Amino acid sequence: MDYLKVYREMISLRGLTAHTVKSYSTYIRSYLDYLQAILFKQPEDVSWEELREYIRWLQKNRSLSDRTINTCISQLRFFTMYVLHKPWDPTQLPMRKFDSYLPFVPTQEEAEFFISTLPDLKPKAMVSLLYSAGLRVGEVCNLRYCDIERKNMRIHVAHSKNRSDRYAILSRNALDILTEYWFAYNRPTGWLFPKQTDPSRPIDTFYICRHMRAHEDSLGWEHRLTCHSFRHAFGTHLYENGADLLTIKNLMGHRSLNSTLLYIHLASYPSRNVISPFDRTGGDFHG
Repeated sequence: MDYLKVYREMISLRGLTAHTVKSYSTYIRSYLDYLQAILFKQPEDVSWEELREYIRWLQKNRSLSDRTINTCISQLRFFTMYVLHKPWDPTQLPMRKFDSYLPFVPTQEEAEFFISTLPDLKPKAMVSLLYSAGLRVGEVCNLRYCDIERKNMRIHVAHSKNRSDRYAILSRNALDILTEYWFAYNRPTGWLFPKQTDPSRPIDTFYICRHMRAHEDSLGWEHRLTCHSFRHAFGTHLYENGADLLTIKNLMGHRSLNSTLLYIHLASYPSRNVISPFDRTGGDFHG
């Protein structure tokens, strides 16, 4: 049996994107290579102890994070149930606990300065959309000319991460940059940011990542910004400026309000006029 082929066919039935299928297949390919090179076993003959040993081997040899290990376990579960048609016992291979960290978010001044100093109009237009509308990098890359609704000052985002369409804010400042880009780059009417070597396809996400990293270098900034930093900045700055969480949730296309709650933690307390009760006392503190 071509286990990897069957796995891909089965996981494709879940309706996942091609990129996700490719990403998940990496975990199973690694597992099958391990069985062939180290255990010399077929997948259906692997014991629970050998599965646990594989996870330990992964962590030791690949230095994977606990989150990534959990993703691997999830795909082993899917492989066992839907390819091998065997039951999965979660008590035999538990998910790992992991630490959560708050992402870096630039201030409003830092975001505006970074965008305004980008020398090339194309990455400048793309980053301005990341920040001004809170778009994901894949959503920016897959925008079409017709998705920019100037009359209604909104952006149509098709097939977002949670598999539903939504409308995002079209900033007037971003529209000015976008218009300047559009005239300078041959007025694209299909993909808004077509791939240079093949205009029939959208631009790759690494294009904007590469330009952002180079601009950080030119500014002498530490490498802390990612494309998602500007999406987080959009949500955080909206909350700081008084927008309610439900509005932010809808604008960002979150499936659950729990995802939006992150911006409560990322927001600056002074911007929300939050003052410690200690600072509201009438006199000085004397120890």
